[in-house]
Amino acid sequence: MQTLIQTTTPFKKITAASLLVALGIIYGDIGTSPLYVLTAIIGQHQITERLVYGAVSCIFWTLTLQTSVKYIWLTLQADNQGEGGIFSMYALVKRFGKKGIVIITIIGATTLIADGIITPPISVSSAIEGLHLVKGFNEFIVPGNDLTIGITIIILSALFFFQRFGTQAIGKSFGPIMVIWFTMILIAGLFQIKTHIDILKALNPYYAFDLLWHYPNGFWLLGGVFLCATGAEALYSDLGHTGIKNIRITWIFVKISLLASYLGQAAWLMNQGQDFLFKRNPFFEIIPSWFLLPSIIIATLATIIASQALISGSYTLISEAMNLNFWPRVKIRQPTETKGQIYVPSVNIILWVGCISMMLYFKSSEHMSAAYGFSITITMMMTTLLLSYFLLFILKWKGIYVFLMIFFFGIIEVSFFTASIIKIKERWMFLFFEVFIFCTMYVWYFARKLNNTYSRYVDINEYKDLITELSNDEAIPLYSTHLIYLAKSKHQGQIDEKIIKSIFSKKPKRAEVYWFVHIFRTDHPYTLSYEINELIENKIIKLNINVGFKIQPRTEVYFKIILNELIESKELEFKNANSQTDKYNKEADFKFVIIEKFLSVQNIFTIKESILLHSYFFLKNLGLSEEKAFGIDKSDVVEEFVPLVYHKVHENDLVRVYKNNKT
Repeated sequence: MQTLIQTTTPFKKITAASLLVALGIIYGDIGTSPLYVLTAIIGQHQITERLVYGAVSCIFWTLTLQTSVKYIWLTLQADNQGEGGIFSMYALVKRFGKKGIVIITIIGATTLIADGIITPPISVSSAIEGLHLVKGFNEFIVPGNDLTIGITIIILSALFFFQRFGTQAIGKSFGPIMVIWFTMILIAGLFQIKTHIDILKALNPYYAFDLLWHYPNGFWLLGGVFLCATGAEALYSDLGHTGIKNIRITWIFVKISLLASYLGQAAWLMNQGQDFLFKRNPFFEIIPSWFLLPSIIIATLATIIASQALISGSYTLISEAMNLNFWPRVKIRQPTETKGQIYVPSVNIILWVGCISMMLYFKSSEHMSAAYGFSITITMMMTTLLLSYFLLFILKWKGIYVFLMIFFFGIIEVSFFTASIIKIKERWMFLFFEVFIFCTMYVWYFARKLNNTYSRYVDINEYKDLITELSNDEAIPLYSTHLIYLAKSKHQGQIDEKIIKSIFSKKPKRAEVYWFVHIFRTDHPYTLSYEINELIENKIIKLNINVGFKIQPRTEVYFKIILNELIESKELEFKNANSQTDKYNKEADFKFVIIEKFLSVQNIFTIKESILLHSYFFLKNLGLSEEKAFGIDKSDVVEEFVPLVYHKVHENDLVRVYKNNKT
């Protein structure tokens, strides 16, 4: 095996710059949660010590167990050559399970993407609604009114519009802004804690237990508590951008800042003579009046950063899903020269429409918080299940320890999920979005596997002499100097039967060199290597190109690089056999042949197979063509179409039909 281009993630050293990048990229979602968490928990309930202390205690232990222990300590260990995220973990463990792991991954990815359409509107609207507390704005900015909704929609629309130009220029400011944000909530929280120092007692887990066990319907408050951990999944998803050490170090500062903010808001609640919130937001209430307007500006910038991180994460998820055969081929652009930064126009439109729809439907952050967090609980449960495979088969944990891990976090996450079930009635419209994503991934993955089972392969050695004879037959016009077929079989001795039929069709394709190229997606993110096998010297060549799931395929570029390497090293020597071609054009020409399948009307499938395959070909027609998906210039491509024909009829059925016809 030879390396084509070795692309690896750089070693993440711990420097001030790397820590700043981590703060700017990773913590937007979880870092802006103090804007709405306590408001969501308290809601219309009477402010009491049991409620406030219990809420803060639940928040502290959720951040400790769910974020610090599960994600910071355990899940970050599941790095795939420095990369994280649910698809990276799937690539690590998929060999240890079959359909079960696939379904777990699809559900986890679906809910992670689907819940993303509510993060930008709830975050940005929470910040904008803070203007209601500023003198002079209170008459115009009212949570849920048309002006507030309009401002939020304009900000979100601008954010999605500028995605096509990349975020390289403004991305450098993300780190400093988030440092200012966390410093602000830390200082504001600490000053407020001093006014009610007893609030520190809430760190005792007794108060969490007391709330859940003794407070009327206290268990159902977990739906609001969970909002404090909704950005925890990003800590693992963005592992490749910063590295595990930078995440773990910056989390210390982030957690202290978050805890100070929550405790400060709780202290303010305990100092109130009134029994109810009356739609006030404790977050902005603890900010000094002279700093209120700057704090809202900082909060708005922080929520925009949180939204940007989520949008970029969605692009990455879809890109990985495509490369692992979970999503149809769609257009992907690289708007800047920054490594790894991509833009997916179709996903951008889906997210924009979803976010605007959420804003118009819910109108205010208070209403959105009631529907937020449901899907992410499912994502976390799926991550726990995949993590168990990693701990058991890769880290070689004892089975009893893995079981205890699943049991412990399972209780926590199932409790959050159960408490969030009541949110379904507020988020019914989400279900269409989630079902769409799930069905797309399910159909694309399993229909491709079903389609591949109908592919037939032949032993290429049986056709070597015939191909050589065709290549040397000057009575047949030269079709191309290099004729390259994209093959499905990785096995060096096998070739797709449809390729053989294509070569020896009514007009045989004569070439000087026949290449059978297979693009193999590896379980590692940045592999880029190739294996070559000359079946007949300088005549019939089988080439396997191994491409990591983080890399976009550029088949024609890779092929020409490999060809030049082989010629320069004199491993291959090509001579033009056609004197006429040599006379007018000294350069060899290339022709890629892509063979597409279509469903034949003669097929006899089961109902499930029929639904899967018809849905698959429908999605395929909506996506990119094969030449664009594999990075081949249109001028160098010939497309051929062959029917997918399969008759799944048993011998007894044929006898029965024969007898009926005879009768």
